[in-house]
Amino acid sequence: MKIPQLKKKSEIKKCHDVTWVDNYSWIHQKNILDVLKDAKNLNPEVRKYLEEENSFTDFHLDNTKEIQKTLFNEIKGRIKLDDESLPYKDYEYEYWTKTTAKGNYSIKLRKKIGTNAIEEIWNGNKEKEKLNTEYFGVGDLEVSFNDKYLGYSLDLTGSEYYTIYIREISTNKLITEKIEDSSGGITFSLDNKYIFYSKLDENHRPRKIYRHELGTKSQEDLLIFEEKSEAFTVGIGLSSDEKYFFITTSDHNTTEQYYFEANVKDPKPKLIKKRKRGILYSVNSWDGQFYNHTNENAEDFKIDVTQNLDKPDWNTFIAAKDEVLIGELTFLNDWIIRSETSDALDKLFVKNITTEKEEELIFSD
Repeated sequence: MKIPQLKKKSEIKKCHDVTWVDNYSWIHQKNILDVLKDAKNLNPEVRKYLEEENSFTDFHLDNTKEIQKTLFNEIKGRIKLDDESLPYKDYEYEYWTKTTAKGNYSIKLRKKIGTNAIEEIWNGNKEKEKLNTEYFGVGDLEVSFNDKYLGYSLDLTGSEYYTIYIREISTNKLITEKIEDSSGGITFSLDNKYIFYSKLDENHRPRKIYRHELGTKSQEDLLIFEEKSEAFTVGIGLSSDEKYFFITTSDHNTTEQYYFEANVKDPKPKLIKKRKRGILYSVNSWDGQFYNHTNENAEDFKIDVTQNLDKPDWNTFIAAKDEVLIGELTFLNDWIIRSETSDALDKLFVKNITTEKEEELIFSD
């Protein structure tokens, strides 16, 4: 069997006063994002070459099929296929997920606190079968605060363009128009009337945050934030105390955050700290205070605290330490949990909010 050959089409390239011949630049399609959405848009010559490469590989590996199967089964045998996550207590329900040996996708379950009746609200295996699709990528699974709606996002082509759906759990029916070309994340509003999501631009980057009112057309969605720089991408999330929404825009080494109150009717995101090149920061709120995890004047991060974001007076909560990476905080009613990494070891510390005593959690080998 002949080795497949991709046709050469010479093109002279030049950069930094250096000139060279590129024989394969012709395969780069300007409409590559359309190819991601639909493989039929792939250049026919490139498609033919890829199919020939696959046939060539199959031909030469034909005598290894049995050992491939043996290796696959051995790897699969080391994975716990029947598994369940720990239940997460919400206001009225406990939620958790499980996987089974018969399926490839997670199942989301819940039961009312204090009862034993288990309800299945999502089954990825059944969803894939119902949609009759070869590729099935799940972006997000979120339940509204009133426990009535399930929001989920799917990518059915492998393009990483996610379509958002909102389903009424009791009837299993879609209750709003689907939202296409999103980054996949879904954030419900506290009043259960809206979701917030980010839309992908023409370069496959999330740079806009929208608010969608359930039951309306996506064309009517409200744009609440837009990042002007093509180098930055955006996301939105709810604070730990569920009092604020935080919008974070960032590139690889710089962040900037905005916030607005969770119950406000007309969101107008306010800037927290103007971006500085190389400065990362992440603000969260809990129990009337705002905590900032940042590397400003702290190479391995620190955590500052203030009671007001309009006129912040930042004070040290967790100071920077030499050769110690300071992690972020997790808040519980009576405890604050934080992480550190030193000497290549991850450590957890728990602080009692009442006594302000902090101690390290010691794990045995």
